[in-house]
Order: sequence, then C-alpha cells, then structure tokens
Amino acid sequence: MAKFQSRSKFLPAALDDPLAAAIAPPADETEAERAARLQKETEAKRISDDIDEGIRQERDAWKRNKALFKLLLLGQSESGKSTTLKNFQLTFAPKAWQEERASWRAVIQLNLVRSVNIVLDALADELAVQPAARPQSSPSPASTASDGPSPPPSPSEDGPAPPSGAEHERARQPAPAELTSKHTLLKLRLAPLRHVERELKVRLGAATCEVSADGADAQGVMHATPFDAAYARSARGNDLCLRSNRSWREALGGSGEVGSGHERSLEDDATEVIAGCRDDIAALWADDAVRAMLRRRKIRIEESPGFFLDESERITTREYEPSDEDVVRTRLRTVGVQEYRLKFETGNMDRAIAKEWIMYDVGGSRTSRAAWLPYFEDANAILFLAPVSCFDELLAEDRRVNRLEDSFILWKSIVQSKLLAKCIIVLFLNKYDLLAKKLKAGVKINKYLSSFGDRDNNAPTFAKYLHHKFREQHKDLSPEHRSFYGYVTSVVDTKATASTLASVRDGLIQQYLQKADLV
Repeated sequence: MAKFQSRSKFLPAALDDPLAAAIAPPADETEAERAARLQKETEAKRISDDIDEGIRQERDAWKRNKALFKLLLLGQSESGKSTTLKNFQLTFAPKAWQEERASWRAVIQLNLVRSVNIVLDALADELAVQPAARPQSSPSPASTASDGPSPPPSPSEDGPAPPSGAEHERARQPAPAELTSKHTLLKLRLAPLRHVERELKVRLGAATCEVSADGADAQGVMHATPFDAAYARSARGNDLCLRSNRSWREALGGSGEVGSGHERSLEDDATEVIAGCRDDIAALWADDAVRAMLRRRKIRIEESPGFFLDESERITTREYEPSDEDVVRTRLRTVGVQEYRLKFETGNMDRAIAKEWIMYDVGGSRTSRAAWLPYFEDANAILFLAPVSCFDELLAEDRRVNRLEDSFILWKSIVQSKLLAKCIIVLFLNKYDLLAKKLKAGVKINKYLSSFGDRDNNAPTFAKYLHHKFREQHKDLSPEHRSFYGYVTSVVDTKATASTLASVRDGLIQQYLQKADLV
C-alpha cells in the first residue's frame, strides 16, 4: 500500500486507475527511452491506422460492388458466346445497343466479303483443273450430286480447309456441270474484294484472324481445359480486355481515334467497292453451277457464323445500316478475355444488388483457355455454351478432336472444379437451328456418336439425349450440390433468346441472393 502511495505522488490523479497505471510510462524514464517509446507508439499507431484504412476500403468496395454480378461466358470457339453477349445487350441495355449498332457495319462487310472470297478460291481451283471454260452462251445445268451423305468437319472462319487425300483428288476432278467463261469473268470482276478484305482486317485488328490446325494462335500452346496450365503465368496482363467506357472498335483499333477522317475514308472506300460488286456478288451466289461445286467440295459456308450471302443485295448498298439481327449474326473472333459492363435499362432491377453485371467473353480455342483461370476466383456464375450441331465436326485448332467431345471435356473440368464449387452454372445447348437443318439433310448421328444407338435421328431426340448427359455429369461431378439449369437455344433467334435470358437473369439473381443470405 505504501509503495502505491509513493508512486502516486509522481502521477496525475487520473492514473490512480490500476489499468491506467499499468500502461503509464516508467516514472524514471530517461529522454532517450522516452524518444524510443514515442517512436514505437507512432509506428504502432501507423500500423493500426493502416489496418483500419484497409478495413474501411474493403467495406467501401463491398458497398460499391454489391451491385455487381460477375458472369463468365465459357465454351469452345464458335459456340455462340459473343452472340449470347450481344443478346444480353440487346435485351437489357437497348439504348446502349442502339448507340453502338452502326459501328458493326464494317464487321458485317468483312463477313460478307470473306464468304465471297472463299467461294472465289474454290472457283479458281475448279477452273484450273477443268478443260478450257466454255462460252457463257451454253452453260450446262447444275448438278446437285454429292460425294456422300455425311459431311466432314465444318471449316474455320477464314475459310474451309481444303479436302485432303482421296477426297481432295475427287474434289479436283472436272465438274459434272462444267463452268463457263461467265464464271471466269465473275472471278475477275470480283477480284477487288481481295483488297477490301485485307483493308478491313487491318482496320479491325487481331480479332479478324481465325485459328487453324497449322497456325493455331501466336501462343501455339493448346490446353483442353483452363486447369491444364493451372500454374502458368497469369494472362491478365497480356490479354486484350475491353474497358467499360470503350467500345470494341476502340480496343481492337489500337491508338487511332474512332471515327477519324482516315477511318471514315477506309470505310467509304470499302463500301464503294462492295456496292460496285453488288450485282456480281448476287450472281455468284445464285449460280447453280457454283452451288453444286461447293456441295461437291463439301464447303458448307452457309453453316458458318457471319454468313450473309443470302442477304447480299441488302447489305451491299451504299445506304446500308445494320439491323439488330445482322449484328447478332456477325462473327468477330474474341481475342483473349474481354470485359463488358452491362447496366440494366429494362426489367425489375430495383434491388440493391445486381443492377450492373460484369461479363467476361473469352476466346474459346484451346490455345486461349489458359487465360480463363484468373477470372474464376470471384465469378458469381458461368454460362456454358455447347453447340449441339457439331457432333460431326472437328476442332479447327486440332483436327484430331471431335467438337462435341471437346465440349464434354471442358464441361467436366468446369463442373468438378473446387474453385468453382460455389459458382452457379447455366448450360446453353446452342445452335439447335443448325442441328435441325443438318439432320433434315440426312446426316446420321450414330455414325459419329455410337452411344446414341438406334434412337430417332431428329433434333428433339438428340437435344434431349445431350441434355441428360450434361445434367448427369453436373450431378455426379459437382463438389457440392447445386441446381442444374439447362436450355436448348438458337441464340441467333433474338426473340426466343430474349425470353430465355430473362429467365436466366431472374434465376441467377435469386440464387445469388440466397447464397448471400439476403433473401
């Protein structure tokens, strides 16, 4: 007691409290000790303030981002990811869509010109091997003969790979309906479109270059799933990502100013050349001998994304403006991982959550899949697209792999990933329209998929079969129980897709809110 009274002589009355006394500086503290103590206290306060600031920033970030919902669009190349994204924009952000729609004109022109040049390449090969072209006054009737009932793999966007081996030799035989000097003249008159294609590709950038079996991508390394290169370097820093305030034209066009006089001049030049070739383009596609030649060579250009030859007379005018359907049907390859911010303008989005979605559209080829992994960590949902029409096709980048098999391999890796265990997964069995056309033409599913057995060879039966297979893998392989959402789609059908997307959006938000315990 006496000791406590003795110490209190040197302390303020407020420190009579035992706790205050315990943390008070020593009564005999020297100036050097005091300076060291104050320095430690200052550093401790700085660390404490930094921690508090970090907590505050995290809290503020959560408040800002709680209205953001992150959705990944996954699937192989040409599965319909970018088309689905366009449908999201058209359905839920129509004002922003209308503002950007006109900028797709050059892409549509490129798609059309590329198709014409594919036909011209085949025509040049055919003219080179048949006897001298007969005068155009005596054309022969077109033949509709075909080498067989089962078509080979569909080509990549830059053009169908030529047949090989015996099939190639058969394809190079003179046509049953001989081509005439009219076709030679058409080829010459349409030659300026070669230059137009080159100019448009330069203007639009890397997205105009498709993968192929011999070239693949510049990276050259193929991975069947994004997890095959789990510890590879992060691709975030090297991928081309679209910012929320920049259009795809800005991102793909580099540093040049969008809408500059130079760009407008290039677009005007391309439009003039295309308009000048309008009648010849229509004549080429309407020619029976040309169509028979394409069938004989197994060139199914009309099944490719970005096919506009049936609409050439409308698109080749100088006054042409893209329609919503035109933009949805365009083909422009996704480069790397591209980010889009979708602010909902329509629908009941009054909740404090999910008013804005961040959507990632990824390059789907096997050379691009390693870049997906960094985007998995904070994803809320995945929309996986599996094209159902490709059961008889091979990957453009690896001609040993069936495209349907590739979709199952990729799907399996996604649903069984522990990293994505909390992620909501939605399946689109896409390109149902192309499946129906292919089966109507006589292609037999069990020739390519023995497990299909003797089931009815029609689109509804096959779609139901695939839906069951994907659902079973989802059920058996998911690390945790989660609901299965599967839809049969044709995302080029904007009206039907709008209804599907509304259901998907509402379901995703409901699931997200339940997971966040906010319902």
